[in-house]
Amino acid sequence: MQFLRHRLGRVPASRIKKVILMSKRHREESNSVYWPAQASKLKRGPAVILPKDAGLIIALSGIDKSSTVLDAGAGSGWLAVQLGRVAARVVSYEVRDEFAKIAAGNAKKAGLDNVEVRLRNVLADGFDEQDADLICLDLADSDQMLTHAFSSLKENGVVVGYLPHAEQLKAFVQAGTEAGFGQWYCCECNVREILVRAHGVRPANTGLLYTAYLAFGRKMARAAEKKPPAPRPTPHGRPKEEPSKRDEEPILHGIV
Repeated sequence: MQFLRHRLGRVPASRIKKVILMSKRHREESNSVYWPAQASKLKRGPAVILPKDAGLIIALSGIDKSSTVLDAGAGSGWLAVQLGRVAARVVSYEVRDEFAKIAAGNAKKAGLDNVEVRLRNVLADGFDEQDADLICLDLADSDQMLTHAFSSLKENGVVVGYLPHAEQLKAFVQAGTEAGFGQWYCCECNVREILVRAHGVRPANTGLLYTAYLAFGRKMARAAEKKPPAPRPTPHGRPKEEPSKRDEEPILHGIV
């Protein structure tokens, strides 16, 4: 710290002020890139899912204007709003009344009448809807929601977990596999801005980096139970006996 103070003491105050102003201007310019114009209208209460992660969810799940989406853990409703701009219908569940009001208010500000916010503890009560195309889970103990999610998705529907910690990611995938999900794809999305200036082009010193892991799983069709094959008939009309494993073992002469 003393070394830093010594170095800064040699820098003219005008230079320090110029650097601070440049940094402030850069942040303001970056906000226009990172934050869509619609997001500036939304109120922010609890932590939100940012456009970089919402974009991956929309793109990799394949939802479109005919899709039904369920969202558990509405929070401020930012993800529900971004999903509502693409899907036909979004139902977002929230356990806390104050957060549900923020989410509903944001959906109204965005002018979306296809986004519905419901106050409910989905961990205990599950979803009302069936045959959903996508279910997004952004809540504590989301791995305990995967049985509910499986029953509310249509075949080949997608579940997505938004998971801050690696241990949560592992528990989510393991519980989802046991519930019947497959084709897992797990990733994260980091954004690093590139500064394009007259005197040089380089990456920015800071960026919109890690926020959470995303885990995508698909509801797989349950395989029908296979019946054992019927015995093969012989020319004499009696079923042919299958050779035992003892009969199939090679004979090694000289060894008893």
